Amino acid sequence: MGRIAYVNGRFVPHGQAVVHIEDRGYQLADAVYEVWSLFDGKLADAEGHFARLERSLEELRIAMPMSRRALTLVLREAVRRNRVRDGLLYLQVSRGVAPRDHAFPGDEVRPAVVITVKAIDRAAAEAKAAKGVGVVTTPENRWGRCDIKTVGLLPNALAKQKAKEAGAAEAWFVDELGFVTEGASSNAWIVDTDGRLRTRDTNANILRGITRHTLLEVIAGEGLAVDERPFTPAEASAAKEVFITGAGALVLPVVAVDGRRVGDGTPGPLATKLRRLYIERVRAGAV
Repeated sequence: MGRIAYVNGRFVPHGQAVVHIEDRGYQLADAVYEVWSLFDGKLADAEGHFARLERSLEELRIAMPMSRRALTLVLREAVRRNRVRDGLLYLQVSRGVAPRDHAFPGDEVRPAVVITVKAIDRAAAEAKAAKGVGVVTTPENRWGRCDIKTVGLLPNALAKQKAKEAGAAEAWFVDELGFVTEGASSNAWIVDTDGRLRTRDTNANILRGITRHTLLEVIAGEGLAVDERPFTPAEASAAKEVFITGAGALVLPVVAVDGRRVGDGTPGPLATKLRRLYIERVRAGAV
């Protein structure tokens, strides 16, 4: 069975899914998106992703395209039609289709909705986590509202390409003060030389990661503390452990920063444990 996409009220073969050339998401990046992990055909961290979607839309003054209940039904139907058990679901909502103009169109223009689903090889993902990945650093050059999950991802794409060319899995943005903000598609964490878990606070110019939020709850449940303050690439290189979090990465150990080995160059025990606990939690709570 081929992949099926949802485009503005219709399920269509993935290869035939199209949007209008004057969709504002295509021409002006006037759109937001969300990505859900899928476990056993169910949406992981569903509440957090819906809440962030609604906040992003509100910040850009784009109307919610349908009620949350109706959208949930459409998302589940997209998963069902694609017969995906473990994977990722992508949702994009743009302001809609209108003659190109920077200012917003009138209220008669309705938001445009696109949904795609793809399968993930969980065994391969676990093998990757067991080996660990590398990250590289790059200067922060994004706009000042990274808390809104927009499709304006050109700096992120360039950062990811830099990582790919270096043989790494992720790129970390570093601000003008020399601190890591976040990854191109993930939040950044370390276990510092004092054994403290550290990650950047969300008052900085970073996305309010849903995986990050759930992991904080997992960590609290284990009786551990988290120091929400920034760290430098040098601190990451010297750390006991490093890892990243995101809907695609889940909790992914990092074993090298800018080519410098972290610890003994293997995934740390805490990151490995937190990955297992996070997956157990979201699998049990997926809807």
